[in-house]
Amino acid sequence: MGEKGVTLEELKKRMAEFASDRDWDQFHSPRNLLLALGGKVRKVGELSEIFQWRGEVARGLPGWKEEERQHLGEELSDVLLYLVRLSDVCGVYLGEAALRKLQLNALKYPVHLSKGSSKKHTQNNVNAPAVADSNGDC
Repeated sequence: MGEKGVTLEELKKRMAEFASDRDWDQFHSPRNLLLALGGKVRKVGELSEIFQWRGEVARGLPGWKEEERQHLGEELSDVLLYLVRLSDVCGVYLGEAALRKLQLNALKYPVHLSKGSSKKHTQNNVNAPAVADSNGDC
């Protein structure tokens, strides 16, 4: 495989082909895919187990064995693939939806209130005046 930088559109196309080749479209209703994705939520638990006894893990996972990285990738992919398939069947353009969500999050977490803070947006004082950051931006 070795394809770095694959797009959501390519994943969507491949998932559709995968399902069609196996005559699984009949089973891929939004409800069924959502239930299958819900089952994959337990994969988050499996992801947690991968990290559970390691303490804080540095970015890039230094010191991890290749098989550990591969296992992590497989667990992450399980969730992603169901999500991509569900969005396709529902006619939601996941990339566009994700960009829109980023825009909404930028409104909820303005830089001048959120930079360096782990506070939830409901804890920010949105009525506070904007303070220029070190770049002079508000």
